[in-house]
Amino acid sequence: MPQAQNGSFNALRNLVRQRDPRERCELCGKGLNSEHQHLIEPVARKLICACDACAVLFHSNGDTRYKRVPRRIRLSGNFQMSDSEWESLSIPIGVAFFLKSSVENKAVAFYPGPAGATESLLSLEAWNDIVRNNPELARMEPDVEALLVNRLGQASEIPRSEYYLVPIDKCYELVGLIRSRWR
Repeated sequence: MPQAQNGSFNALRNLVRQRDPRERCELCGKGLNSEHQHLIEPVARKLICACDACAVLFHSNGDTRYKRVPRRIRLSGNFQMSDSEWESLSIPIGVAFFLKSSVENKAVAFYPGPAGATESLLSLEAWNDIVRNNPELARMEPDVEALLVNRLGQASEIPRSEYYLVPIDKCYELVGLIRSRWR
């Protein structure tokens, strides 16, 4: 009997293949490097890992199931947001990102929390005031690009806040990094 069990387990071991530790393109299955492209499914807000060949099939705008996430990061040096405008957004911590959702047809806000990205109930009026004072926000690409706000310096008495226009995958990557160090 023990020999029969060994044979069964050997057969099972043969069926289980060694898993490739590399990520794979979720469209074609090709192995990916650590730096690779992403697509987003706006309805589910789900990021998809993609190889270059598959990613070029999609654009960052348009009405398609997936949108290509851009790779550019821009510091918004002349961005203006007063303390009262920040407070009107009701974000409980000094880091958040804001994106235009094509599905919801409005801006949405997220901040890092112990469970990951937490959606904040964003006042449309407060957001529109900020966009009025910062016209570059009107040019943000829906679903794929976000305004990343870092006001943590205010808590540590560094007077400067930072504002970036970044790909949405970098926002979720930052949230994951913060979450991994959450205490």
